[in-house]
Amino acid sequence: MITLLINSIYRATEGEGIHIGIPQIFVRFQGCHIGCVNCDTKETWDFDPAFTKSLEEVMEKIEVLSQDIIKRVSITGGDPLHPSHVPALIELIKELKARNYFVNIEAAGTRVVKEVFDLVDFISYDYKTPSTQVKTSKELLARFLHDYGDKAQIKAVVSDKKDFEATYDAYHFVKAQKSPQVPWCLTPCYEPGEAFPMNRFQQVIQLNESFGLPFRVIGQQHKWAYGPSERMV
Repeated sequence: MITLLINSIYRATEGEGIHIGIPQIFVRFQGCHIGCVNCDTKETWDFDPAFTKSLEEVMEKIEVLSQDIIKRVSITGGDPLHPSHVPALIELIKELKARNYFVNIEAAGTRVVKEVFDLVDFISYDYKTPSTQVKTSKELLARFLHDYGDKAQIKAVVSDKKDFEATYDAYHFVKAQKSPQVPWCLTPCYEPGEAFPMNRFQQVIQLNESFGLPFRVIGQQHKWAYGPSERMV
């Protein structure tokens, strides 16, 4: 029996990136060893076997939520691309594609998993900024864009000017490598206990203008609508 560690499966509207506002079904994996210090879903870090579900259970839940109307699934985490998840993840994606779902995967920017990326329809790939205390290799990013730039966006969480400048540097690095041009979306960071980062949002917009408008500044719609602590929205 194929089993997966799944934190939650729910229907919601995409709240980030270029697909903001599109209804879809989210499949959130449980388990992550990446450790971004400003992660907003730290409850998904533990590889807790209590979250084990069979592939059949996962698909049944997706089909109930879909009602054959929403045929779009976003796979997130946690880290769905952790090596321990990948074999079952591949089987999940194959089953979704067999049932005509559009499949997006949220990738943490720490690895390229060809056997997964070849199967999905779209990849949201993170560029990790200094405030996360996790590093995305610019060389890896360029390789990813070379191979999958026709179905990708780059997302970066920005806390301050240092984060912005690091993202700008990565943007120009991959541009110099003649990597395919894809949307780069900046998300102003929420700090703990912060209802809405208005000043930070304005700062990121102003920095983008002063650096020649290379990026899209797109906040997190679900946090505006429901607050930063609400889950499964």
